Amino acid sequence: MTNTATDQFTMYTTPWCGYCKRLKSQLAREGITGREVNIEEHPEAAELVMKVNNGNQTVPTVVFSDGAAMTNPSLAQVKQKLAELS
Repeated sequence: MTNTATDQFTMYTTPWCGYCKRLKSQLAREGITGREVNIEEHPEAAELVMKVNNGNQTVPTVVFSDGAAMTNPSLAQVKQKLAELS
């Protein structure tokens, strides 16, 4: 039994991030959905992003249900990780 898609990962973004927009559109084309958090609206999310990126607010940062994090991952990397989790 698999988790619902939105339980599998959270993508931390900003509205102006081109890499975020690209990854979101690639995921949407594949029918992959997750939770999205704008770090400019949620300071605690910005802190988490900085923690996993050596003090940098680098987005997109994707955190998976097992706690693993990827910074600016490719669609293939996200799909591979989701396959491992299912």
